[in-house]
Amino acid sequence: MARRLGWTDDQLQNLADFEKRSDFTDQEKIALRLAEHVTHDARTVDDQLWIELRRHFDEGEIVELLCSIGLFNYFNRFNDALTMEPTASPAPERQ
Repeated sequence: MARRLGWTDDQLQNLADFEKRSDFTDQEKIALRLAEHVTHDARTVDDQLWIELRRHFDEGEIVELLCSIGLFNYFNRFNDALTMEPTASPAPERQ
């Protein structure tokens, strides 16, 4: 999905370094910062992070971001509990 949205393999392989990279937009960086923070500790989202989020996203978009982050954290924890490894998506059929 990220590739379809224009992200490169290099960006995906080096996602942990998003803060230092110039090929992520400020909006992408704050969304990634939120995802990283909430994944580690959802109870301590500070005022500064909320201020930065509101500079780039409206309330509905923030809710959508948090829903997506929460859902993928759920999938990861579910898969971890069952010791399941992610599988590759099937290649799209050619017509």
